[in-house]
Amino acid sequence: MTYCVGLRLNTGLVFMSDTRTNAGVDNFSVTRKMFTWDVPGERVITVMTAGNLATTQALISLLDERSKIVSERNPTILEQPTMFQVARIIGETLREVIADSGSEGQKAASKFKASVILGGQIKGGKPTVFLIYPEGNFIEVTDDNPFFQIGETKYGKPILVRAYDPDMSFEDAVKLLLVSFDSTIKANLSVGLPLDLQTYTADSFEVSDKPRIEADDPYYQTVSNSWGEALRNALTQLPSYQGD
Repeated sequence: MTYCVGLRLNTGLVFMSDTRTNAGVDNFSVTRKMFTWDVPGERVITVMTAGNLATTQALISLLDERSKIVSERNPTILEQPTMFQVARIIGETLREVIADSGSEGQKAASKFKASVILGGQIKGGKPTVFLIYPEGNFIEVTDDNPFFQIGETKYGKPILVRAYDPDMSFEDAVKLLLVSFDSTIKANLSVGLPLDLQTYTADSFEVSDKPRIEADDPYYQTVSNSWGEALRNALTQLPSYQGD
């Protein structure tokens, strides 16, 4: 399992993903799930993946390979005029990978399923985020639904719904996402550190920093411990239940 979030702010985009993969309760490893392509001054495209690891690795390999060889048969995401067209290409590629995997002897198509968060900006358009389903169809963020999650989403969603504000700073957005991820990590062993983080400032068409947050990161530890203490304090301040 995994957990990834792509979030749109008025100032740009924020992405965060965990790096844990597992093939059983005693076989965990670290694998990157966030990937970025860019043309400085013209476009930045970020993809995060969740699902079958062979499927997601094949998807990323195809996108990367085709980004270097332009052809009508295999269009590249670096040549598309809009983020919508990029989403369409990635959806088609994902569907292609799943179909090819299923035709090689495996009967359960669900074994190869994967989902994708796509975000970025192409010159002439606005920063945006898409959620791409295994079937290849996709939806785009809106003012009413300004972020997408994939993977193990249920534990980290409540804090996002309650605390998200489109006017918040990148610093506050990262803090919000760390709380969301910390809640998920504590509830599910299949999600774990380190975490990959990326922020994108609107109209900059560049990503200058892509830090990895390790388990011993002082800020992460402060957020985790402080959030747990704040929840305990809030619980004690709530009125006690009065039975009949």
